[in-house]
Amino acid sequence: MVLNPVIGKLVSKRVVLASASPRRQEILTNVGLRFEVVPSWFKETLEKSSFAAPHEYAIETAKQKALEVANRMHLKHLRTPDIVIGADTIVVSKSFTEETVGKQILEKPVDKQDAYKMLSRLSGKEHSVFTGVAIVHCSSKDNHLETEVTDFYEETKVKFAELSEELLWEYIHSGEPMDKAGGYGIQALGGMLVEYVHGDFLNVVGFPLNHFCKKLAELYYPPLKHTIQHVKHDSIPSVETFENLSDGESDSSNPMQHKSANKLERNGVPLPGAIHTPVNSGSIKPVCTVAVENQSEVMEYPAKFPSKIVELMDGFRASKALFVASKLKVFDLLKDKCILKAVDVANKIEASVCGTERLLDACASLGLLEKTHQGYSNTDSANTYLVSDREYSLHGYIIHCNDRLWHLFTHLEAAVKEGTMQTHQAFGKETEDLFQDSCYHSVEAKQRFMTAMHNLAKLTARDVATAFDLSPFRSVCDLGGCTGVLAHELVQKYPILKVTVFDLPDVIANVSCFQPSGQHITPVMFTAGDFFKDNLPEADLYILSLILHDLNDEKINILLSKISGICKPGSALLLAEIVLDEEKTHPPRAVLQSLSMTEGKQRSGLEYKQLLEKYGFTNVQIKITGNILDAILGFKKTSAH
Repeated sequence: MVLNPVIGKLVSKRVVLASASPRRQEILTNVGLRFEVVPSWFKETLEKSSFAAPHEYAIETAKQKALEVANRMHLKHLRTPDIVIGADTIVVSKSFTEETVGKQILEKPVDKQDAYKMLSRLSGKEHSVFTGVAIVHCSSKDNHLETEVTDFYEETKVKFAELSEELLWEYIHSGEPMDKAGGYGIQALGGMLVEYVHGDFLNVVGFPLNHFCKKLAELYYPPLKHTIQHVKHDSIPSVETFENLSDGESDSSNPMQHKSANKLERNGVPLPGAIHTPVNSGSIKPVCTVAVENQSEVMEYPAKFPSKIVELMDGFRASKALFVASKLKVFDLLKDKCILKAVDVANKIEASVCGTERLLDACASLGLLEKTHQGYSNTDSANTYLVSDREYSLHGYIIHCNDRLWHLFTHLEAAVKEGTMQTHQAFGKETEDLFQDSCYHSVEAKQRFMTAMHNLAKLTARDVATAFDLSPFRSVCDLGGCTGVLAHELVQKYPILKVTVFDLPDVIANVSCFQPSGQHITPVMFTAGDFFKDNLPEADLYILSLILHDLNDEKINILLSKISGICKPGSALLLAEIVLDEEKTHPPRAVLQSLSMTEGKQRSGLEYKQLLEKYGFTNVQIKITGNILDAILGFKKTSAH
């Protein structure tokens, strides 16, 4: 068997799967491969039309997923993996031969209507399923990440039966299509749609196991010299081929020696006349110009259309469309599968029909609404996150972005030049404390701000509360805990915890309307005070969520000195913040947020570690949650130290 000796080679290595797909995890687990799961943050926004063939797009996406995880683990997690496996599965419909590659590729549907379009297109026809796989071998030299990339793809042909409308919608309403490439899962209910499969069945499930094993065998058991044949052709240089691969032909366990299996490619696809310069795969920087000779002059053209830049140019329009639709409660009108025409929505929000229709079309183009001949309706995502009364609604935070942050960023040029927050320019008043701002003097305005923070906390609390094992602690004080969302989450997770929320009097006075209703209200105590001026409640664990990034060094010194002074040996401090990578360029949301020019700053994992150690907290642990907020936990030095 090819696989068994290969697994033996990987036992002592840190193998990482850069995918959250449970199907890929199950396939690899079933054959005995031991690995960690670190889902990639790579945004699958490669321009499909720039690729000459669909499989090239799948390979490049898989490669970028794996390289992103490798770089993040090296820089942010401060632990370099040995091997990172990336994969990307796409469904390719060839119903219309005149279509571009971009239009042939079917990935995960964005909503039910998109799933319907995909499955209707596949009905009664044969299509191809491609999975691109990248195997990245990593090493660290002088704290720099070095990578070697091996990639390949597998194609499987699948034929669908003729699908009735009833069967289509029954399958779509099951929910299964929504996280599957092409809108179906062959290993589950989707199997009833399939007439035949030609090729690797597991490739359709999500990972070509057989090809993967063969590729590992090539890497760890390269051919002996006497099996290599040199084949010469008139038009191309000689190339090396090999045959009769067997498990026992070589002792080599170093995949870096088998260079012929490794491919280092740029983002995108070679164009006719392209001039290529080899680059290190870890840099992920394309180098390509296209030379076109026109009589006596040579003109250089960009390698491809700058879709990312154009997307950024138009980004403010998309944000404002979301903000305005939320402000006008459009998503509330369309909740619970309600379908309305533009004229009906216009009447309800007291707006012009033409303006309303344009706004609704914009939201549909952004994937926030669905548009049919019957009218407009919410997508599942809009129903969950944009309807104002939903449990995990972001409506309040979106209104905060519109009413406050939008105005601050309008004056970004001045903020950059002066290095200061532009509160005076935006609102006509200088302020050090957001809650004391003139914009927030009224009870209603303060409640709007608290709603924004409440919304954000609902989205992040569970991941923060479960980032570390907090069972050794008996009492917790959440400093600046606002409406107590994180506190309630902690009590649900650890029922024996005694949790206190400590926040400003104006905050505590408005907390009651945010508390969960029902007989089983979790026991959380709310205490009013200023953590800069007043004595802090005693606790085993102190929490600062979205606090430190907003404070200058002087205020941080006051606060952390105070917490460190009251902490007993063995007590701990938990921070919930966005953790930047060491280059401070990722995640982009945190980097962009820093442009608001508050007194504080965003920090990397190493900077948070050094900050906590400065105030007597050791054994600092960092957990990248994959949510908006990450978690940092440090323990107060014991007497043994």
